[in-house]
Amino acid sequence: MSPWEAAAVFAAGIGAGTINTIVGSGTLITFPVLLATGLSPVTANVSNTLGLVPGSLSGAIGYRKELQGQRARILRLGAVSLIGGLAGAVLLLTLPSDSFNTIVPVLIGLALVLVVLQPRLAAALRRRQEAAGGPAAHPDGGTPLLAGMLLASAYGGYFGAAQGVLYLGLMGLLLHDDLQRINAVKNVLAALVNGIAAVFFLFVADFDWTAVVLIAVGSTLGGQIGAKVGRRLPPTALRAVIVAVGTIAIVQLLTR
Repeated sequence: MSPWEAAAVFAAGIGAGTINTIVGSGTLITFPVLLATGLSPVTANVSNTLGLVPGSLSGAIGYRKELQGQRARILRLGAVSLIGGLAGAVLLLTLPSDSFNTIVPVLIGLALVLVVLQPRLAAALRRRQEAAGGPAAHPDGGTPLLAGMLLASAYGGYFGAAQGVLYLGLMGLLLHDDLQRINAVKNVLAALVNGIAAVFFLFVADFDWTAVVLIAVGSTLGGQIGAKVGRRLPPTALRAVIVAVGTIAIVQLLTR
């Protein structure tokens, strides 16, 4: 890797760490850059996953204030995310990429619809449940959220682009909570999925240590930047960023 290529990978790591903490889809910044350095798609994907683990942890630490009082929720969703993340990592090395990548734009598009309509859908769901005499919302989203997070985490372990958008769409709809607190949980779950996939890849996959280190340092810095920026965004602005990033993700995935 030339000095210019190393600088580009490092800068991409900063950008990915920042956008992952705020929304997600940082992989769409780092993955093309790694491909441009000459790495194969699978090696680039594995190296990217390993490198983004410190960035995910950095973003979660940056949002530690919003994590207060959510321990039970994190443990519940975290267990499901670990299972899904490991399953996705296994799929990466056993299935042809074309079969899975076909549905990725559809998943991201669905997540964007959920994010945009989340306030209305959540309010309608609460009214319906209250009219039926049930609770306004399950404190942890119930079985639908667990199932959705399992699938989203499997996708995250496989590729990970817009994984955060999927998480925010699902939790925003099924959890009655502030979007910033939900975003904080998203960062923890992303760290868990990246972490379990990274541990698996360390033993069975090829990766480039130079790329891993550059992305790791860059994404750690970006995680702190993203926490400061994301916390100041009001819910409407945060949703707008989510939609913008998700739309770009769909376009890139359809045209690459």
